[in-house]
Amino acid sequence: MAEASRTELLVTLIAGLLADSRHVAVGAASPIPAAGALLARECSGGRLRVSLLGSRRYNPFTDGARELFDCAAQGRIDTFFLGGVQIDGRGRVNLLGLGRYPDLDQRFSGNFGGPFMAAVVPNLILFREQHDPRTLVDRLDFVSTAGGARWLLTGRCLFRFRDGGFELASLHPGQTVDTVRTATGFSFAVPDAVPASPLPDAATLARIRGPVRDELAEVYPQAAAQLGG
Repeated sequence: MAEASRTELLVTLIAGLLADSRHVAVGAASPIPAAGALLARECSGGRLRVSLLGSRRYNPFTDGARELFDCAAQGRIDTFFLGGVQIDGRGRVNLLGLGRYPDLDQRFSGNFGGPFMAAVVPNLILFREQHDPRTLVDRLDFVSTAGGARWLLTGRCLFRFRDGGFELASLHPGQTVDTVRTATGFSFAVPDAVPASPLPDAATLARIRGPVRDELAEVYPQAAAQLGG
């Protein structure tokens, strides 16, 4: 079996962060979080409930995002993912754009329900594969969410949120504390020992390249095609 790709590593790490979840919701344009949620469901024997927007099989909502928000407000969703144009060291996210508000240099899709979901979902996972000082910043150009994140997963490492800021939780292959610090615009805590991010074993890779890839292809066919090389 071919070695794990970085995408498969991220999918595996996301699944690990969902071990205690009962209902995971994944928004639009989120193929890697979607794959991680499907892997966690596969590992749970189907006990984990996954709501995947855009899916016919895994989208129980008939009234669009409004029903998703209602479900979250009722406490029936315990994990959600957010990305963002910028993320700061307090776990806050900019979903709106870049530049001095309101005359932004670049405007993106907007806040939509991100601030609400960040406020009501207990296990908020920030995910941004890109990891550089322009993305992970000391100061946001616009504050979309007031915080609430428990984890921040990037293409370089995994952070956990603790005592008002991020702490380095694990390093992906090829990364060191120094490379992560150089690529990060905010300060973060470093424990005495930082473990390596665990690579998926053969059984996990078989799940990713089998049922997870097949189910992901319904919504994200291009992303699914990349799993397993």
